[in-house]
Formats: sequence, structure tokens, C-alpha cells
Amino acid sequence: MKRRESRVVYAGGLPIGGGHPISVQSMLNVPASDIEGNVRQAKSLEAAGCQIIRTAVPDMDAVRLIDALKSAVHIPVVADIHFDYKLALEAAAAGVDKIRINPGNIGGEDRVKAVADACRNRSIPIRIGVNSGSLEKEILKKYGHPTAEALRDSALYHASLLEKFDFEDIVISIKSSDVSTMMQACRLTAAACAYPLHLGVTEAGTERLGLLKSAAGIGGLLAEGIGDTIRVSLTADPVKEIAAGLDLLAALGLRQNTARLVSCPTCGRTAVDLIGMAQAVEEQLCTVQKPITVAVMGCIVNGPGEAKEADVGLAGGKGKVAIFKKGEILRTVDEQDAVAELMKEIKTL
Repeated sequence: MKRRESRVVYAGGLPIGGGHPISVQSMLNVPASDIEGNVRQAKSLEAAGCQIIRTAVPDMDAVRLIDALKSAVHIPVVADIHFDYKLALEAAAAGVDKIRINPGNIGGEDRVKAVADACRNRSIPIRIGVNSGSLEKEILKKYGHPTAEALRDSALYHASLLEKFDFEDIVISIKSSDVSTMMQACRLTAAACAYPLHLGVTEAGTERLGLLKSAAGIGGLLAEGIGDTIRVSLTADPVKEIAAGLDLLAALGLRQNTARLVSCPTCGRTAVDLIGMAQAVEEQLCTVQKPITVAVMGCIVNGPGEAKEADVGLAGGKGKVAIFKKGEILRTVDEQDAVAELMKEIKTL
């Protein structure tokens, strides 16, 4: 797919925008005062494939988190800051890789300039975060409620505050809990500026609902070529956000060296535990870094036939399972050995 052309900014050594691979990020949810707990969670997120970690910095004591996190992980750390511009200055001095603020809510122009200067001098990009609850009174008065146009105008207003002080290392994030509003706001903003965009559906909900909303909103925009970094927000363990984000990119063909699983929904012809097999294969494919398609099919009809384009796969029978490659049956094995035999074939690819 053709991606939107955008500027490129660097969070640490990670490029965002400019056609670079779309990065997946998450936010720590351990209390900021618990440094050890935050470090443990950050390590778990990095191990899961997280490429950018954001942490709340609600007070000066929390600035200590930045050094602890940067010493523990090898991915960029973002400081999430609201209202107090001094926190942004301290986070920059502590070596944070990126700062998330709303320039309009940290005080007068002198404070915006101070933050812009501190970030420019240290090559730290600023992520402008706009959502339905952060709109300015004037913008709300103009549109009546948080419309897509209102969100766009707010984002561009915040960007103009930084631009006034010669700062353009900006990433824009426009989020809404309403999927359609979020998508249209991002489309409008993408058309109005060249800054890279962070995509996400805010307050998306639990793992089940959040996955669906994010797949629709984030996935829909990515399919249009819009978006440079993403977060799948879930009321769940943040590690699950990373798995969801990586899976979403893989489903759209935007993640390289990823195994793709296809499996049939089963029917009355299925005579093996296909659901269990599919779950086992899915789990083991998480560590396979190959651009291959793996099929787990319930019967010979959906096996080498409908799934003949798969690089390798299995098809169930009556207590037996056929292992096939590119539509050709290699051998038939017992049901209990099927997953292990399939993984053997995957290793040869």
C-alpha cells in the first residue's frame, strides 16, 4: 500500500514517519512511585516487542523513573506530562527520548518557548496529544461538540505554538473513543500537515472491545496509508497491547518477517481437535520470524485445496492429520503429533 508522506522525527534512535516501519508502543500502568515495578513491566514490554514505552510523570519525584527505565531497556522512553512545564524541562534534562504534552495547557508563551528550546537543544521530539476531553473552549464553541474538525483544529493550534518558536520535531496524536470521529480527525489532520501521526482509539475498553475498536480505527487508517506509530489501548495487561499491535500490522502486511496463520472455523466434517491445534500453532508462531503462511485446516476439503497457497499446513482427518506444503501432502501423522510435525516443517523453510 502507498503510505502518506510525512516528516521524520527520531525518538532516541528510532525513526518515526518518513516511510519508516510503523512502530508499536504502550504505556506503563504501574504507580510512578514504584520504580522497581515500572522497570519490571518495561522489561516485559520490550521482550514482547514494544518499540516505544511511555510513562506518566505526574510530579518531580517521578522524573527518577526516566533514568531507571533508560538503564533497564534499549527502547525509547516517552515522558507523559500535563500542565506543569517544569516537569517537561526536568524530563528533558534527565535524558528522556520524547515528551508528550499539550503546549496549550502548560502556561504562557514563555513556558512553551522554554520547553521547545530544551527539547530542540537535546534533539527530543514532542508528541502533541489531543483528545475529545482536551479541546479549547473557543474550538468547542465553534463546533458545538468534539467533532473531527474540532480535533484537527486543536492539534494544528498546538503545533502552531511550537512552530512559533522554531520547533518542528513534532508527532501528532488525535484520539477519540468514537472510532469514526478518530478516523476522520486523523484523515483531516493528515491532509493539513506533514507531521507523523500516532494512531490510537482512546478509552477503547476491555481486551475484547478494545481489540475490535482498534482493529477498525487503527487498521482502517493504516490501510489508507495513514499512520506512523500506533498504540492499541486496552483495559488489560499492557503486554497484550503489544501483541495486538504487532498482529494488526502483520494482518495488513506492514510487519516484515512475520508468520501468518490461516485457520478454518471448523464444521461438521471436522474430526480432530482443530481449535486446540490452531491455538497451539498460533502460540508457537509468535517466535517464528519468517515471512510465511501457515494453514491449520479441519479437513481435506479445506486443507491442500483451499489452503494450497500456504507455505505449509495441516489438515485433519479421522484421528489422522495430513501435513502439506504448497498444496502437496507430505505425510500423514497421528493427531497428537500433528503440531510438532508441522513445526518441524516450518523449521526447514
